Amino acid sequence: MASIISCHPYSSLFTSPLKQPIIHPKLSFSSHNNNAPIRLLQPLCCSQNPPPFQPRTKQENGLFSLKGCAISIALAVGLMTGVPALGWPGQANASNPALSDVSVLISGPPIKDPGVLLRNALPIDNKAIREVQKPLEDITDSLKIAGVKALDSVERNVRQASRTLKQGRTMIVSGLAKSKVDHGIELLNKLEAGMDELQQIVEDRNRDAVAPKQKELLNYVGGVEEDMVDGFPYEVPEEYQNMPLLKGRAAVDMKVKVKDNPNLDECIFHIVLDGYNAPVTAGNFVDLVERRFFDGMEIQRADGFVVQTGDPEGPAEGFVDPSTEKTRTIPLEIMVNGEKAPFYGATLEELGLYKAQTRLPFNAFGTMAMARDEFEDNSASSQVFWLLKESELTPSNANILDGRYAVFGYITENQDYLADLKVGDVIESIQVVSGLDNLVNPSYKIAG
Repeated sequence: MASIISCHPYSSLFTSPLKQPIIHPKLSFSSHNNNAPIRLLQPLCCSQNPPPFQPRTKQENGLFSLKGCAISIALAVGLMTGVPALGWPGQANASNPALSDVSVLISGPPIKDPGVLLRNALPIDNKAIREVQKPLEDITDSLKIAGVKALDSVERNVRQASRTLKQGRTMIVSGLAKSKVDHGIELLNKLEAGMDELQQIVEDRNRDAVAPKQKELLNYVGGVEEDMVDGFPYEVPEEYQNMPLLKGRAAVDMKVKVKDNPNLDECIFHIVLDGYNAPVTAGNFVDLVERRFFDGMEIQRADGFVVQTGDPEGPAEGFVDPSTEKTRTIPLEIMVNGEKAPFYGATLEELGLYKAQTRLPFNAFGTMAMARDEFEDNSASSQVFWLLKESELTPSNANILDGRYAVFGYITENQDYLADLKVGDVIESIQVVSGLDNLVNPSYKIAG
């Protein structure tokens, strides 16, 4: 059964770099909950009171001795306070070193905004547009300053972005794909006009209007950056070329009916799927969405760490393709920064890439990934999960999930409401709202 395993909070984590944490039989999450399949699901919701940010995840097979000592005290505090541990498939390889380096754990503040992560994950290399993007993103931090004083900082952000756009416009336009130049220039014109409008908002001292305008401008930036991608940037390995592939991006809206919650009745989660970095994984999901595979399916796991769905009724633990009458499985697919194509069929640990950073990290609340069997890297099929929490014990940019599970998207709207979902809540529908034309080899069409 595809699952994520929970370790006992007092597992021996520091005995040896070659020993894995002890799994407590009573606290391990089996693949079924009350005899129901475990599933991960992602919703979009409307609620009066957004849930607080979640507790935390844990780390993996023992932290290596001397370097682990630098963080062992902090970890021990977390363990003694009862912070649950989260283990993962692939954890049983006793020869695996643990996290690569303490410097990774304590490096600068991680990026947790799904929009930023998605923009940074695009396969482009245009310094000019990135220099426009950054000060606009920094407005989020500027708004953390109390009162109207924040607007002075916002004004500096806007001036920097506007100046950079004017100076780098020629370079930006030269980076647009030939077939998308007109659309890219249209977005640049809207971006330039929008920054003038944001400057006026700041001068009017209208703090409440800043964030909505910032979001609009960053949407323009993201659109320009997508217009820089000229076709699909690499060849998928031959053995996977006939599978459903998402060669680009798509977005879906997932509508969930919530039971027994006085503050929440129905949720719609907007999810962006990234086929540039996970074409097989994202293509498999979009194909299942078009088959209406998830419609009417219940949330099958909601334990404070993840929300999961995708395990169909019956003995099969994944999608059974009616054309073959066999469970369709997909390979583990991990894109690493600095690489031109994903790695397939192995975790980064198994590949010896202990310091590698994944292009789609488990940084954001509502990160979407495939569940799989514990010891089978290529066993994912239809069960998906959304990560609910980030932990001091499993920090963003340096956690055991990265490189072990295939991330293929993020919830970008209403992700905070994921924590309101419970086992038994029903996915009324998942619908593709954009990017369906990026799906190739759609098996649902072949099946009729």
